Amino acid sequence: MLTKDMTIQEVVTKFPNAVNVFMQHGMPCVGCMAARYENIEQGASAHGIDVDKLMEDLNKATGE
Repeated sequence: MLTKDMTIQEVVTKFPNAVNVFMQHGMPCVGCMAARYENIEQGASAHGIDVDKLMEDLNKATGE
């Protein structure tokens, strides 16, 4: 299961299909330098995104 404290880069590296989920939620962070150190919760907060819904969709998309 993916968690909010995982870095965006970590998730995208392990699960390339997660890119689509991030983009659908309005988080183009996958191409940003901050994705290397910023965790999912920090990225979602910075973009005003509901992190719980994002996590639900990420876990569904990745089968976690």
